Amino acid sequence: MRKLFAQPGFPRLFGGLSTSMLGDSVMLLVLSMWVKTLTGSNALAGLTFFFMVLPALGAPLFGLWVDRLPRKAILVWGNVASALAVLPLVLVRDAGDVWLIWVVAFLYGVSFVVLPAAVNGLLKELLPDELLVDANSSLATIKEGYRLFGPLVGAAVFATAGGWLVAVIDATTFAIASLLIATLKVSESPAPAKSTFRDDVLGGVRFLLNDRVLRHVLAGLAISILVIGFFESSIYALLDAFGKPPTFSGVFVTCQGVGAIAGGLTASRAVRRLGEVAVCAAGLTALAVATVVCIAAPTIAVVLVGAAICGVGLPWTFISFTTLMQRRSPGHLIGRVSTAVEVLVSTPQAISLALGSLLVSLLSYRQIFAIIAVVILLGALQIVLTLRDQLGLRPDPGTGDQLLPVSTDDNVSQPTGSAPS
Repeated sequence: MRKLFAQPGFPRLFGGLSTSMLGDSVMLLVLSMWVKTLTGSNALAGLTFFFMVLPALGAPLFGLWVDRLPRKAILVWGNVASALAVLPLVLVRDAGDVWLIWVVAFLYGVSFVVLPAAVNGLLKELLPDELLVDANSSLATIKEGYRLFGPLVGAAVFATAGGWLVAVIDATTFAIASLLIATLKVSESPAPAKSTFRDDVLGGVRFLLNDRVLRHVLAGLAISILVIGFFESSIYALLDAFGKPPTFSGVFVTCQGVGAIAGGLTASRAVRRLGEVAVCAAGLTALAVATVVCIAAPTIAVVLVGAAICGVGLPWTFISFTTLMQRRSPGHLIGRVSTAVEVLVSTPQAISLALGSLLVSLLSYRQIFAIIAVVILLGALQIVLTLRDQLGLRPDPGTGDQLLPVSTDDNVSQPTGSAPS
């Protein structure tokens, strides 16, 4: 990590991004918790996440914008816009104002499409390919580390002062992030020559479909995400079954954060030793195992163990995939590739969230979790069977693109000066 933070500009970018992540960790659980508290409905609480992923359907247009404009400017003004977007929450008073929470969730979703795409592009400009996995791991680790206290702080502030104060805290972190990133000095590549509007918009999708490795890994992820959204609605049903209030979801997410720190700290080493494809499949398998643990749990303490296992699987899955996408995508397309991934991943997620809100009224949480476990395992199996030839390969740290056989020698697996997180 010393080599990563010695790269000009990265410490300042890391500071800005980690600050906004802190606000996210405090706010995001509060949105659904707020709806649950006002309405008493698990289904409506789960629907909050549906509105959050809905903007991903327009991601190709956002991606074209990200590739045409300076990524630094997008991050600066995008954080300013995000700060303004959450402030209307101070007006929420009763169940009649739930629509306002959903509007904010939708605007939050827009930032979740645009800002990560700009980050991917900026990282590719700032860092050599061999340090991308370290950057992704460090950002994921700090994000998941906030789960240790962020959701609990958000729940505590919500329970004592109200959601309006959570909104003010979140807006403040976005404003600080924009100021830090504004001081970043970076020379960005010029925007590519314009083609037809159709070709420009679909450029990222075409690249993903033509890249065999990304195509099959993305298919496995999409299969899994088709049911992962069931968690958002059924988590409250699970807590009801153990006699816990909605605010206890903060404890669940905190335990998930403990596992996620372990996953984030080990992801870069795992990718260097096993390759992105194998680590992604292993991460999905861990998610399935965590779900089975929750199904069989006789007590809430065992459920929290399942949450921790889930926490390990999430960063392994998404750090490996993000690194694979960044490494294989050309710089002039990275914004559109990132947003195309959002569409191809968030579309099944939106379906999953909507369907989960329905299933929670028809099935027990154990039945829903059983469906989740089976489908996630099918997603992991899709990756393993279609990319068997990639499971024994890892990226060459010297080129970022060439693939080498996996080595058991740690000195070969890692570039000099780039220790794992």
